[in-house]
Amino acid sequence: MGKFQLSVLFKIIGIGSASGLVYHNDKLYLISDNSTFLYEYVIPTEKLNKIALVENAQDNIVKKDKPDFEAIAIKGTDLILLGSGSTENRNLIFNYAIPTGKIQKNNIGVIYQKIKNEFAITDDELNIEGLIMNQDHIYFFQRGNGIQGKNAIIFSKDTPQNQQFEYVPIDLPKIKNIATTFTDAILVDDKIYFLASAEDTESTYLDGEVLGSIIGRMDLKTLKVEFTQQISSTHKFEGLTLYKQSEKEMEFLLCEDTDSELLESNIYKLVIKD
Repeated sequence: MGKFQLSVLFKIIGIGSASGLVYHNDKLYLISDNSTFLYEYVIPTEKLNKIALVENAQDNIVKKDKPDFEAIAIKGTDLILLGSGSTENRNLIFNYAIPTGKIQKNNIGVIYQKIKNEFAITDDELNIEGLIMNQDHIYFFQRGNGIQGKNAIIFSKDTPQNQQFEYVPIDLPKIKNIATTFTDAILVDDKIYFLASAEDTESTYLDGEVLGSIIGRMDLKTLKVEFTQQISSTHKFEGLTLYKQSEKEMEFLLCEDTDSELLESNIYKLVIKD
């Protein structure tokens, strides 16, 4: 990996605790881990639209009740929003069709329970923070920030019946003697680019002191880590999306969960040069 540059690109007023984002056709689609809105930010006009996912949607939901949306992915022109699974009320999955605005809501709790049973993940250890869906597979990125430290990629063929999951543990570098663990991931060609953060806590529920974040790359076929780079010692970056790409550099947009009720979010641009 070559040099990198990290800077604030813009600030969005009206959304707090941003936990995931997707860039598509000059728009940013964002989720917040304590909200039941999908946010659409039109970059050229700087306009923020709020899309209610449920009746009586809220921007700030108390911790014990929040759906904890931590993963957002795009497949074709559909956005998939996923709860982390870290408590029973965090098992929701939403499908938002960008062209039509149609919203479908389902509960993924049965799949999460199967994953916990098959791979000996306790109820309070499951913490899905990233999602990739390609033509035939679905990849869950399990953040191993609990006592068991189960940081892993869990994947299967994208079929609704008889899903057979595979589990690949992923060891990532430490920051101040605390392991970094997945906070998001995207697919670019045949490479997985991921974010991971170090947080001084052994709980998937309670926040701890943020020690920094890294970006890394893995090969999709082998799931071997090809490089990692620390990009901050103070930020917990939780969202990653590709912004621009050329032969010599890649530009990503990142969002940060500040664990605050303040309804504003900085969007960062990360430039990586070959």
